[in-house]
Amino acid sequence: MSARLTLTTDSREDGSVLLIASGEIDLSNVDAFDSALAGATKNGTVTVDLREVDYLDSGGINALFGYADRIRIRTNPLLMPVLTVSGLTELVDVEQ
Repeated sequence: MSARLTLTTDSREDGSVLLIASGEIDLSNVDAFDSALAGATKNGTVTVDLREVDYLDSGGINALFGYADRIRIRTNPLLMPVLTVSGLTELVDVEQ
């Protein structure tokens, strides 16, 4: 059974792109997350909103690392330890 994940991409009037994820990002759906990141970042930097993500496994972290030069992250306090320990906060602007 795959984990619940919802991905929404929103283009703002100022031209910025926002990728909103909610649910869980794990092995069962990391390919969809990676595809959404690829599509969203094709024309520049994207804000990845993880504030509604309950769980992020190593596959999700690896996907984020793959786009570290093209993303900013919004997150909730629950995910900050994972993002920090992984080293992603050293490469990507992260806001809570």
